[in-house]
Amino acid sequence: MRVVTLGYQTWGHRTLSAVLRTEHEVALAVTHPQSDHPYEQMWADSVEDLAAANGVPVHVATRADQALIDAVHAAEPDVIVANNWRTWLPREIYAAPTHGTLNIHDSLLPRYAGFSPVLWALLNRESHVGVTVHRMDEGLDTGPIVAQQAVPVGPASTTTELVLATMDLIEPLVARSLADLAAGTLTEIAQDPAAMTYFHKRSDLESRIDFTSSAADIELLVRAQSDPYPNAHFTFDGQRVRVLAAHVSTGRFGGTPGRVTVPYEGGIAVVCGSSRTVPEPAIVFERLRLDDGTEVSAKQFFGTRGGYIDD
Repeated sequence: MRVVTLGYQTWGHRTLSAVLRTEHEVALAVTHPQSDHPYEQMWADSVEDLAAANGVPVHVATRADQALIDAVHAAEPDVIVANNWRTWLPREIYAAPTHGTLNIHDSLLPRYAGFSPVLWALLNRESHVGVTVHRMDEGLDTGPIVAQQAVPVGPASTTTELVLATMDLIEPLVARSLADLAAGTLTEIAQDPAAMTYFHKRSDLESRIDFTSSAADIELLVRAQSDPYPNAHFTFDGQRVRVLAAHVSTGRFGGTPGRVTVPYEGGIAVVCGSSRTVPEPAIVFERLRLDDGTEVSAKQFFGTRGGYIDD
């Protein structure tokens, strides 16, 4: 089959690599231009470089303009395979090939359609994350499922670990889906709209620590916002402080949420939770990162200072 790939960053790179390893011909690789946006600097393996190294024609576009529509039609694909294409695709593109378009999404659809699915799933304490291959239609991540695979979430998993694990699923799922499509054995399972959940892009607001949350929730936020993602953070004495490592205290602490207390279990305990009078486990900060990039222990940063973390 003649295949056109649409993709960006490492997700798109893994997808193009998967197709290149099959018997199928890559007629065109479409990708976005390089960006200086922080999110697009993460996992930034270049689709364009991989295509060029393998003699594959490349079309670079920001969105689905007429030039991209014309390029896709000129390639005469039997199927499009898309992964991490970041703008809307019109029917003139996704329905153009004989076999339509297969989209790869890093969640177990119909749950976690939309953005940052692995991070949101971890925060919601899901037991598994995964990757879905589905047919593209006019909705966002709504088309029939043709392949899916899950990986378990461990008790200390970080978003980074889970993203890397789901990336490893891309190549085998793409290869299997194309083989089934070529053999005429591809099965499709319609998504249940009532089971669908959608999540938006995360912003700086979602990374800010709320000390009225439980210590377990704060510790989970720290793991969810692991490097290279924007770290969970708070403000102390007017300085933004990012949290790299933390744990839930064994003992319980009472008082005002956000109160910096004492050295405890290798770090500094900060009161958290919904009550000022009923003691609850504290969040124990271990490693911090300052605005200049310096990494310090919580003991180094707080020293003998008490006080309250700024709201």
